Amino acid sequence: MRLKKIHTLVLVSSSLVALLYSCNKQFKEDNFTAYFGGEVTNPSNPYVLFCKDNEVIDSVKIDKNNRFFIKFDSLAPGLYTFKNEPEYQYVYFDKNDSIMVRMNAQDFDNSIIFCGRGDQKNNFLMEMYVKNEEDRGKLFDVFDYDIPAFEKNIDSSYQAKKRFYQTKKGAIKWSDDFDVYAQAALDFFHYSKKEIYPMAHQFRTGEDIVEKLPKDFYSYRKQINFNDEKLTTYSPFVNYLTHMLNNVSAIHYHNHYTPVDMALRTNINKLNIADTLIKNKTVKNTVLNNIAFTYLLEDQNMVNNKIFLDTYHKYSTDKSKKNEILKIGNAIQTLKLGNALPNVDLIDQNDKLVLPESFPKQKSVVFLWTEHLSSHMSAVHKKIATLKAAHPDYQFIGICLDKDHKRWKSLLEKNKFNGVIELRAANFEDLKSKWAIMKVHRTIVLDQNGKIKNAFTNLFDVNFEKEL
Repeated sequence: MRLKKIHTLVLVSSSLVALLYSCNKQFKEDNFTAYFGGEVTNPSNPYVLFCKDNEVIDSVKIDKNNRFFIKFDSLAPGLYTFKNEPEYQYVYFDKNDSIMVRMNAQDFDNSIIFCGRGDQKNNFLMEMYVKNEEDRGKLFDVFDYDIPAFEKNIDSSYQAKKRFYQTKKGAIKWSDDFDVYAQAALDFFHYSKKEIYPMAHQFRTGEDIVEKLPKDFYSYRKQINFNDEKLTTYSPFVNYLTHMLNNVSAIHYHNHYTPVDMALRTNINKLNIADTLIKNKTVKNTVLNNIAFTYLLEDQNMVNNKIFLDTYHKYSTDKSKKNEILKIGNAIQTLKLGNALPNVDLIDQNDKLVLPESFPKQKSVVFLWTEHLSSHMSAVHKKIATLKAAHPDYQFIGICLDKDHKRWKSLLEKNKFNGVIELRAANFEDLKSKWAIMKVHRTIVLDQNGKIKNAFTNLFDVNFEKEL
């Protein structure tokens, strides 16, 4: 069904107040309208985002009374997400559902209450989520248990939640489509425990119990539909798939590999397994993208990145312009040894535009920082001061990733980071895209001609000074 936003209300009229606080109000049934609104206490962001499969459908401003409201002329039944960034949760709409939600952004998950038509099934999802989170908090000691005690513990927990699920399903009489998500919320958290257990047990106790596991320990895998597009972006399934791939891909390797080699081999194995396991192109591409993004976030090695991406491209059919992995892969290719650092807009303390091509042509260390990671901001500048004393032939260029220009200048004045060329990224998204920035610890070393010597290093690495 075509989705069309009719109107976004940012001022609360008397009729909207009635809508918000009379949750039992019955809306006229038709084939078109759907409503979503509510109240956000202590909002962390001035907007509520309404999304489907990670795509933003609507952005709604929270008014002065902390309320928001959206009316759609048609909304396809299914699972959506709403966000008051950085927090998010799910909301499921059947035909003509009109759902209100109340939440406190400072205790987001524990404060959410739905009301209106369609509230019961959504409150079930939240209750199941909270039960799983409470269960998660007790798991650390459970992973120490031997196999029989571990299975007894998690089976008891699962059966209790299954009874809760069956009771609610019978009372609410929800649709088969909703049941896909309800059952996934029940099952995949339980399955994840079993996938995590061998690795967590060995890490905590030193005992490798892989060979001791019962033959039917992972029998549930045969029942899972890994090709169900409905679950592609649903976190219980995504989390399970992550744990399963970590488990299956890691247990074949031994300690004679270096950590860097281990990470590369393990993640290529994940790609191989995903290609074999998943036939649906949409699901497979999503899973491959998740694997790739996570790996590239961890590994900052030019050679390994290329090897990994070659395997990724062999399996992925996602050639869309929105594919972040394609953008990262293309950027990595431009950051080869001997290339010029791609130009991005940088601002100096005199509010003038600076391009990397205008950096003084001498050996340089380019590093990143942000006020939001204050401990890193302090540590990186202390490290730079030490390196500057040991390597006076280098210039050190610090690039702040924050948006607030006045605040950045105030920080520089307050902290007096002497001996550093301090610049601010005018457009972080452009810098991230062109320099393949995945984490703030990234460091780039340039040679005496201003060309790239190593674009993927970390000045906190024990061997970093060898780069200089």
